[in-house]
Amino acid sequence: MNTRESRLPDPVHITVDGASVATYVLVPERGAPLGDVVFCHGTPWSSQVWAEAARHLSSRYRVFLWDMPGYGRSPKDPAVPIDLASQMSRFAQLLTYWRLDRPYVVAHDIGGAVALGSHLLHDREYAGLFLWDVVTLEPWGSPFFRLVADHADVFAQLPATLHTALVKEYIAGAARHQLTARWVDTLSQPWLGVTGQPAFYRQIAALRPEHTRPVAERLRQVGCAVTIGWVSRTPGSLSTRQLNCETGSPGVRA
Repeated sequence: MNTRESRLPDPVHITVDGASVATYVLVPERGAPLGDVVFCHGTPWSSQVWAEAARHLSSRYRVFLWDMPGYGRSPKDPAVPIDLASQMSRFAQLLTYWRLDRPYVVAHDIGGAVALGSHLLHDREYAGLFLWDVVTLEPWGSPFFRLVADHADVFAQLPATLHTALVKEYIAGAARHQLTARWVDTLSQPWLGVTGQPAFYRQIAALRPEHTRPVAERLRQVGCAVTIGWVSRTPGSLSTRQLNCETGSPGVRA
């Protein structure tokens, strides 16, 4: 996940399973693309966090991004389900809409659960899967995350100034690198105001471990090469592990 500020073009909104989804497609300006890459964001993020990586890859690949309903520039309609099971199904349908048969998928946080669920529960095939700090195996969710999930209605009633301070601190603390004040403002914006504030707590409340259990039970059935990245315990460093899920044999690369 990139935390340096970059910009995506205005989204194209499409309807998937009755929900409006903000989507972005970047294509090479010259030559035929080498393949397709799809990015899945986590929480409390949006596609914006992938903007720099997406623009870099779009010189050689077709790049696809989406803001899950309830996030980023997608609508935050309280009537639209935003639990992980619903997002998994939507992602599978979105790949069909884009006519992508075997894209490379890059996913972070709950986006990893969504990508895995689309593959394992909805039979979508990937050329490769790149997972960063993903939410899959229990227990997951920080103590603060669980506190908010259990009392979302109370937090939604916070005064706007307190909510703004909470969201900005939450976003700044969730990033591995220090963010500029302008970048924190950009990433916080979807969660502010009369629509954004309740949506922020509603999406946390919708994220439940029972929706990742069916995915965790099927992890051995992943049918593509997987690279897993995480923040190591050594400050300022990352670790990755590459798995060939067809053979089940792991290999490590730094």
